[in-house]
Amino acid sequence: CDWSSDVCSSDLWEPGPYPGVEFAHLSHDSTNGSRFLLRKFAPGTVIPAHRHPQAAESVVILKGKWIEGNVEYGPGSFFYAPKNTVHGPHRADKEVISVTWYDGPLTIESADATAPAPGAVPPTH
Repeated sequence: CDWSSDVCSSDLWEPGPYPGVEFAHLSHDSTNGSRFLLRKFAPGTVIPAHRHPQAAESVVILKGKWIEGNVEYGPGSFFYAPKNTVHGPHRADKEVISVTWYDGPLTIESADATAPAPGAVPPTH
């Protein structure tokens, strides 16, 4: 990670719900469960199609190239997935860092019963 020494600090990141994904929590609203965080995707990470039943997802790519279906998102690009809408798979060709806001509790369900199930969502801080 050569983007910013503060953002790349290993103390900031914790494992996310899929292999190759890490979260760095920025803020959390305990009244509605929303959270604002940084996400880091290791090169080659693929996240299967999924939905967030309780929250919409808003993403701005800060570094790298994130591929959603056949659409490429580079630095400064914005992606939005409405609550309970299937999106993905996501793919990171190179390391990707994004800033992400979930407007409600972060829960994840696989869109395909044969896809790997997501792991636990890291707790809020």
